[in-house]
Amino acid sequence: MSKTNPIKALFTAKKIAIPIAIGLLVAIYMLWKNTDWLEFSKIKWQWQMIFWFFVAFLMMVVRDLAYMYRIRVLTDNHLTWRNSFDVIMLWEFASAITPSVVGGTGVALYILNKEGLSTGKSTALVMTTALFDELFYIITVPFVILFIGTQHLFPIELQKEIFGVVFSAKGIFIIGYAFTLLLSIIIIYGVFINPKALKRILTGIFKLKPLKRWQPKIEQVGDDIILTSKELKGKPFTFWFKAFFATMFSWTARFWVVNFLLLAFTPVADHLLVYGRQLVMWVIMLISPTPGGTGIAEFAFEGFLADFTPLGLAGLMAVLWRLLSYYPYLFMGVIILPKWLKKVYS
Repeated sequence: MSKTNPIKALFTAKKIAIPIAIGLLVAIYMLWKNTDWLEFSKIKWQWQMIFWFFVAFLMMVVRDLAYMYRIRVLTDNHLTWRNSFDVIMLWEFASAITPSVVGGTGVALYILNKEGLSTGKSTALVMTTALFDELFYIITVPFVILFIGTQHLFPIELQKEIFGVVFSAKGIFIIGYAFTLLLSIIIIYGVFINPKALKRILTGIFKLKPLKRWQPKIEQVGDDIILTSKELKGKPFTFWFKAFFATMFSWTARFWVVNFLLLAFTPVADHLLVYGRQLVMWVIMLISPTPGGTGIAEFAFEGFLADFTPLGLAGLMAVLWRLLSYYPYLFMGVIILPKWLKKVYS
């Protein structure tokens, strides 16, 4: 574990202000250019709308409770519910102010270590949560496609150039899914089958001249995998079942936020299709260079889910979705961080 404090390096006023500023600019644009306020004025406000708004918010609460339960399972209840809440909120805070392609993994390791977990346990926990999240995606996608097919899964003509080749939304989705599957296979082999062999293979590959500058980091990854393997060896079936069940619960609740938000404004004919399109959106957001996917997420929402939103209100719905699922973590992080720092350094 590095002796430097990644908390102070990451949670600066500038880095917190950037996603807020980007989010405000995107929200203003979406509300100004992509929202028909005449259609909005026609909405009949009823208690039913407030109920579905509340249920959508409740899904975010369920998501975080499931994450807290999972982290308690993975630490063998070393963390209390209160400490689990702090860890999850700060972890989400770190993810919200870093680009999606980077994530908050380094900060998560530091936070867990400061909560009293050893380097090995912290590393094992972060790597296991990443693996479970990927397994959720790998398992869920085929089931969703089995029921709804792919004909209506890619509604927009999104194009992205990767290594000189232009891919459509479907192509990006396939690449993202294949990469997630490959990464999961590598982690499973390294953690559960032969961690030392995987480290030798990785370090051997990164001895090649074009990759040599990343060799020290890859050696650290190999060490992390070996530590994780030692920590997880001999864990009972109930340990894995509880942790994966919590993962399924948290991700499902996260995606159902959109379904219930849509129900507040309009009937939804095909909830599973809405769910499936969010799975595709998730891959697009993973490659976002902006903090927490800010900007990319709003436009992806409008592109993928405009079919299900009331006429002229896709921009407004995208902003409401982010207000429910993204900005609360920024504000919670700002509130919790000073108290947490005082606690762990006192």
